[in-house]
Amino acid sequence: MTLFLHTRVRVSDLEKSIKFYCDNFEFQVKSRSEKSPAGNQIVHLELPGNAHTLELTYSPNYVVKVPDDLMHFALGVPDLIAYCDKLEKAGIDIWPDGWREQFPSGLKMAFVDDPDGYEIELLEND
Repeated sequence: MTLFLHTRVRVSDLEKSIKFYCDNFEFQVKSRSEKSPAGNQIVHLELPGNAHTLELTYSPNYVVKVPDDLMHFALGVPDLIAYCDKLEKAGIDIWPDGWREQFPSGLKMAFVDDPDGYEIELLEND
């Protein structure tokens, strides 16, 4: 059986990204390497109960430029309105504008951007 193990994103500020994901989305640091064979710093973040990890990769000589709409990953949350209220109180912008009114019933979704501009889709889990 093939396993989907991790997704890598390059980040411009490793500590800022770790703080963003851990403080706002309940990720935990699973492992950290100060120097990979390619010379990168690598941190694997995990969400409890999930096998797939988010790999944050930092290299001081790599300039991170995330094009609009390049990619996103999705997180499921039990109550999207309450979750987004918490994120807004932490100063995180939720988009698109008027997302609460766009999804009054059924599947609810919203998006946020991480510090480098990677899109995170938030989906309400029932």
